Amino acid sequence: MEGTTVQRPHATAALACSAALLVAALSACDSAPEADTGKPTVPGHVTAQASSATSVHVMWERATDDKAVTGYEVYREGKRVRSVPAAKVMTDVGGLTASTAYTFTVRARDAAGNLSAPSAAVSVTTPAPTPADHEAPTRPVRLRGTVDGSRAVNLSWGGSTDDIGVTSYDIYQEDSRIHSVPGTRTTAHLTGLRPGTVYTFTVRARDAADTSSPDSNAIDLTTASAPGVPTSTAPTDLRITNRVEGKEYAIELDWKQPETGGGIPAYQLFIGGRLTTTIVWGATPPAGRASYRLTVDDPRGTRYSMKIRAKLPDGKWGDFSAQRTVVLGG
Repeated sequence: MEGTTVQRPHATAALACSAALLVAALSACDSAPEADTGKPTVPGHVTAQASSATSVHVMWERATDDKAVTGYEVYREGKRVRSVPAAKVMTDVGGLTASTAYTFTVRARDAAGNLSAPSAAVSVTTPAPTPADHEAPTRPVRLRGTVDGSRAVNLSWGGSTDDIGVTSYDIYQEDSRIHSVPGTRTTAHLTGLRPGTVYTFTVRARDAADTSSPDSNAIDLTTASAPGVPTSTAPTDLRITNRVEGKEYAIELDWKQPETGGGIPAYQLFIGGRLTTTIVWGATPPAGRASYRLTVDDPRGTRYSMKIRAKLPDGKWGDFSAQRTVVLGG
């Protein structure tokens, strides 16, 4: 019939398929993940202190992000000089000039590359060059501490002396430097810790030549537990001694075992942060305190940092003990 188009069955089916594909494509677009355009928050409480005549130590508090903070950028006079991973909240900037004023800011970065606004600027002036300084500062003494809730502690210590002058004190948790304060201060407030966790702290003094003192005495502090956080399963009161046996040194450890609701079949021993051996009892696990002995053939004066953790009744490994340091022949 003139003026009338007859739609064939196969053409109708093709149009239907095309429409279905269009709807599917539009649906796919609607369900695509949204781009991450949100910026991290600004890093807070930025501080900068001269570590020497040519270096500055910059610290800040962690930023947050709707996804995750992946790192921090440190700027000097608006020019980026350092990039650090999200796990770090401090860095040293070297290559500076003595008796010179500098300004630093910090920005947080997320996985999409978004940068926070710059932090508040902090100023610092590097000291004048000092005479040749070949002597290390004396060790800080009488390190003490108190727990401040579940995520912070307060430390204090007796000051060190140096033939030229102490420029800063560095606080170490186990063998990692986690904080620094100017040489005029002998206290520190540490935040960002985990609830129900044992921490081992030491302090070292540093002079303008970046020479560090021996460690202060070590102290253990356990942060308070928080609601919903399991009780700590860390061994406590770890003690380490050593003595000469022929051409070797015997190292003996003993500790108080944690309450786990069952017997502890094994422990892992870490030396220098690395798993060294698994201690497995040949018979019934001991009750109360436990002990272990090993021999080494390293020379006198060799330093070991040790910590242990228990295998729990459910087969998982528990929390680490406080770390202890032993010096052969010491």
